[in-house]
Amino acid sequence: MKIGFIGLGIMGLPMARNLIGAGHDLFLKSGSRPVPAELIEAGGRPCDSARAVAEQAEIVILMVPDTPQVEAGLFGPGGVAEGLAPGKTVIDMSSISPLATKDFARRINDLGCDYLDAPVSGGEVGAKAGSLTIMVGGPDAAFARARPLFEAMGKTITRVGGNGDGQTTKVANQIIVALTIEAVAEALVFAGKAGADPARVREALMGGFAASRVLEVHGERMVTRRFDPGFRIALHQKDLNLALEGARTLGVALPNTATAQELFNTCAAQGGGAWDHSALVRALELMANHAIASPAA
Repeated sequence: MKIGFIGLGIMGLPMARNLIGAGHDLFLKSGSRPVPAELIEAGGRPCDSARAVAEQAEIVILMVPDTPQVEAGLFGPGGVAEGLAPGKTVIDMSSISPLATKDFARRINDLGCDYLDAPVSGGEVGAKAGSLTIMVGGPDAAFARARPLFEAMGKTITRVGGNGDGQTTKVANQIIVALTIEAVAEALVFAGKAGADPARVREALMGGFAASRVLEVHGERMVTRRFDPGFRIALHQKDLNLALEGARTLGVALPNTATAQELFNTCAAQGGGAWDHSALVRALELMANHAIASPAA
């Protein structure tokens, strides 16, 4: 298939590389930066605008940081919308506002094109391995047409409903991840302040009902003090802002989500916006006046 791919950062670059590896022709745009040489060497074709990408591709994928970048890429001067023709499909794989997504989908549909919102979970490791979890909102026929592309980039692929439902699922995912990181951090700070070795506490908990992927991966980062990204705190702040903004619109209370966001804000205020989100523990350590660390660390 002829695929357009806009946004070739930490996630987008390996996702595009996997699509090329699956045999698709890719037309590429990387924001204000040049298209990475490795993608050109692999057969990708750089374009000078999002419009040029859309003119040449059957399906256009966006993977950019936030809602304003998606809107600009779609509807700004030289944007995707200017290059679309009826029958094409736009897939936004960024993590953005579910409410804005519904509006973007309507505007693309008005041009005679399909729209899928398909945010991902799995981070850079999953993007490189082609093992992302992909949560899709949009019409079933468009989902079926795009499924071979999703299979080149991900392992768990689920159509959860109509436009906006994919983004809603991603926001729900980020709520669960943030609150679980916060729970693991509280437990380890409590254990450390009480005099126990947090590394051994974590090891013991991994054999019980408290075991989780977050306790395994992020708990280990907490006790060994490895806070290099990872998934940056600044990105998780953005996702929790989407959750809290949506909750205000819907009249839903998310008290623990708000608490987790305050802890992320505390880390960011210490210059930690680029830390891995497991570094949320540092906000709790500051409040407890106690830093956890295994003897080895």
